[in-house]
Amino acid sequence: MADIFVSYARPDEPRAERVAEALRAEGYEVWRDDELPAHRAYAEVIEERLGTADAVVVLWSADAAKSQWVRAEADAARSAAKLVQATVDGTVPPMPFNQIQCADLSSWSSGDCGGWRKLVTSVAALAGNPAAPVRTTKREAGAEARLLVCVLPFANMSGEAEQEYFSDGISEDITTDLSKVSALAVTARNTAFTFKGKSVNVCDVAAKLGVSHVLEGSVRKAGNRVRITAQLIDGSSGEHVWAERYDRDLTDIFAIQDEISQAIVDALKVRLLPQEKQAIEARGTSNAEAYNLYLMARQYWIDGDFGESGRERRVIRICERATRVDPNYAQAWALMGLAQANLRSAYTGNEDMDDGLAAANTALSIDDTIAEAHLPRAWHFAMAGRTEDAEEELEIALRMNPQSWEANKEAARIYYRHGKLEPATVHLEKATALAETDFHSRGMLSALYLAQGQLERARECAAKMIDHVQGALARDPDNGAALAYGALSFAALGDIDRARDWIDRALLLDPDNMYMRYNLAWPVLAFFEDREEALWLLEPALAKGGRTLISLALADRNLDPLRDDPRFQHMLSAAGARIGAPAAEVSPAEASVQLHS
Repeated sequence: MADIFVSYARPDEPRAERVAEALRAEGYEVWRDDELPAHRAYAEVIEERLGTADAVVVLWSADAAKSQWVRAEADAARSAAKLVQATVDGTVPPMPFNQIQCADLSSWSSGDCGGWRKLVTSVAALAGNPAAPVRTTKREAGAEARLLVCVLPFANMSGEAEQEYFSDGISEDITTDLSKVSALAVTARNTAFTFKGKSVNVCDVAAKLGVSHVLEGSVRKAGNRVRITAQLIDGSSGEHVWAERYDRDLTDIFAIQDEISQAIVDALKVRLLPQEKQAIEARGTSNAEAYNLYLMARQYWIDGDFGESGRERRVIRICERATRVDPNYAQAWALMGLAQANLRSAYTGNEDMDDGLAAANTALSIDDTIAEAHLPRAWHFAMAGRTEDAEEELEIALRMNPQSWEANKEAARIYYRHGKLEPATVHLEKATALAETDFHSRGMLSALYLAQGQLERARECAAKMIDHVQGALARDPDNGAALAYGALSFAALGDIDRARDWIDRALLLDPDNMYMRYNLAWPVLAFFEDREEALWLLEPALAKGGRTLISLALADRNLDPLRDDPRFQHMLSAAGARIGAPAAEVSPAEASVQLHS
């Protein structure tokens, strides 16, 4: 079977996915970097795949021409005489690649056309003609040779809802550990977590997901003691293949996780390679207290009140303690840097405040494979007006870990502000899948759908958001972000009276949350068609909001109905003068023209 490597810039992922699927339909086995394994260095895997590929399809665009990764992959393919080029937006390949023929896919979405026939002919010349179209995915094709396992979210038995972060963290870590075993195929975390809190029949779960085995368990954490129960169940018979209870000191948490992974490997009679064992045992920290603090901070980051600076300050405090306990905990440094970046750019605009760059660089000096450490760097460049550098950092992060929730969400937020709605949408869709309870990403996704005129998709997204919003409010009744997105959901679904009630409640409980006011303004404009109320909501937000909020207002298509209003123009002008360049360098009129061109 022929093996095709697809190289592309991160903003072009939607088009790269269409090309990959079309090549699979032609009968080729296709690889792109969304299949990077969790336990190997991304550069090593890419070099290996480039070496074994029969043909390398490089998708050129304005973004790809500026990408060092695409250029490097194209150069390796050219040297090996297996380069196939296509332009997806009319961009001519940069030197020296402009000396080689290039198919034109700028007007292609699917089906046959001259450019597509040219590309397929070149691929066939290098990789041969496949015998028959392949209709299964690589995962389906490889499933026959691997055991399929689903790790259900472990139940929190601590009797305290605030301990949920710990049981969720254990579940995620075991999922990650097992995914490093090449003989196993493990259901994605986001799929498994759709069963969280539900009473399920394990055999039904196995049949629904097409897995052979299901791991379920519980966690009880009290003081410095932890009790974990786990049982591996045969998905077809419902019989226990293995079960164990661990009652240990919290300091033994890593040993417990290692024992569970090893026990599952032994029970399934698969081979654990030495490098896989080493990858499983590499946890970023060996200190249980630092690990517990990091899990707590990350849960606040995911579920906290976005738009209220207390979220960022809390995460920074917790991560600072984690890095004092273990100064070499790279993940904690990276998360602290991201919270610092958001605190400065979103709320204060204080140029003397740490923007997370130092913490990000510390993380990378400890472990240069931490994808999330590139995100504060991306925001640093974005807020300095260095768009290309910001997007390069995003591309690095996403190549390192395409499954990172943080990387996908922050990429979407930055691309949105750069007016690149298609890649922003793709990454938000992935973020909502990776963190099911992240209602904020789903709310932004609704805004993106609406900005692109996809009203039905915006409504579908809003309908899915309601349960997550209500879950957040059950934990924190004053969560302004949740109230705003709840109001959006009801408005999108046509329940105007209930939306009004939620707006009133939000403004009563959290009137100083500037992002909340912003996130109420655009649905008021879209669904109530009330310009006056939208302006009233936006006025204090633009007068007090930080640089990221102002840059969003400049780029947001959902505010286009206000672009010709002198009052709105004055608000943006005043906001730009307050925060200074570079966010204010684009006038409202220019922003609208750029987005619609």
